[in-house]
Amino acid sequence: MLDRLPFLIGLRYVRAKRRNHFISFISLTSMLGLMLGVAVLILVLSVMNGFDHELRTRVLGMVPHTKIESPGGLTDWQPLAERLVERERVVGAAPYVEQQGMFSVGGRNEGAMVNGIDPAWESRVSIVDEHMRQGRLDDLEAGEWNVVLGSILARRLGVGVGDRVTLLVPEASITPAGVFPRLKRFTVSGIFSVGADLDAALAYAHIEDMQTLARLGDAVGGLRLELDDLFAAGSETRAIINELGPGYRGLDWTYSHGNLFQAIQMEKRMIALLLTVIIAVAAFNIVSTLVMVVTDKRADIAILRTIGATPRSIMGIFIVQGLAIGVIGILVGVTLGVLLALTVSDLIGWVESTFGIHFLDAGVYFISELPSRLIWSDVRNIVAAAFILTFLSTLYPAWRAARVQPAEVLRYE
Repeated sequence: MLDRLPFLIGLRYVRAKRRNHFISFISLTSMLGLMLGVAVLILVLSVMNGFDHELRTRVLGMVPHTKIESPGGLTDWQPLAERLVERERVVGAAPYVEQQGMFSVGGRNEGAMVNGIDPAWESRVSIVDEHMRQGRLDDLEAGEWNVVLGSILARRLGVGVGDRVTLLVPEASITPAGVFPRLKRFTVSGIFSVGADLDAALAYAHIEDMQTLARLGDAVGGLRLELDDLFAAGSETRAIINELGPGYRGLDWTYSHGNLFQAIQMEKRMIALLLTVIIAVAAFNIVSTLVMVVTDKRADIAILRTIGATPRSIMGIFIVQGLAIGVIGILVGVTLGVLLALTVSDLIGWVESTFGIHFLDAGVYFISELPSRLIWSDVRNIVAAAFILTFLSTLYPAWRAARVQPAEVLRYE
């Protein structure tokens, strides 16, 4: 019976109405602090996981995991592509010609990176064909001088499918009449949208058209490679270059978007640390709650000691009481946090459509929608951390309760 006393009395103290309402207020504050801390931490980590996931799937689905280039271009690229695809980690390869330029139409000018691609090969390394809003990637045909624009780029230029735009490249053409910038008129044949910053700075044309514009002849700028594990891009790129030997160079995705990915990871860790501190503050509020409860229950403690309760049992009573407060706050916080993490994208979308507010502009941020991805291992870690902090916060008050001397307390009763 004595073994059950700490559990039963501890729960009774949680449910009992106290004469000291201030103690009840502190208990409620501790519980609410834990609840909000846990809920917010789950929500924020889910959003950060969403950003991380969108970066991997959207942005890194559009940019190459690895690029293999050679000064002056690759002339005999098809055998090289077949050779590289035979590697264990390489799942796809496609040729490209990159050209930085500026689109101009009706007095509007916008800079962009124009990728010359072969539509038959591009689907092996990119998801652009899955995100075509208008037109098809196959509409890019050699000699037709068609171009596919990102949705934000097309909106800024004020063009749609069928309109014509002029591309100016930063290279000059020398003629008897003087030096003139190199330019070419394209017809917009399609518009893509991935909901990322690439919609504002990327365009696609047929590779043969871009070879002509860049005066590469039959050479291509390089090969884009898709890997089965994007985090192996650095080591795989070095291995490929070592195998190919001098005359080749490799650039993986970390050169273009590595800083962004590292920033997301660092922000996730820092936010998790800061919010864990908030949970710790709420958990250690339990210390003050239990200290006041111990002071308020000194007579009860003394009576329990006189009927045979051991110091260990007294400690157990107040540990159970503190854990009960913490567990209730943690469980409610987990429920609220999971619900918010699963619905925050829809809630933000409803707010944007109802009030005409746009929180994320793809021209500023790398995606235009607030993502959320709940990972249950994060929830498990949050619950474990909050429970440990709660348990630690009960030890000192419980130790003080165990040190109460019955004779000193009952002398004045």
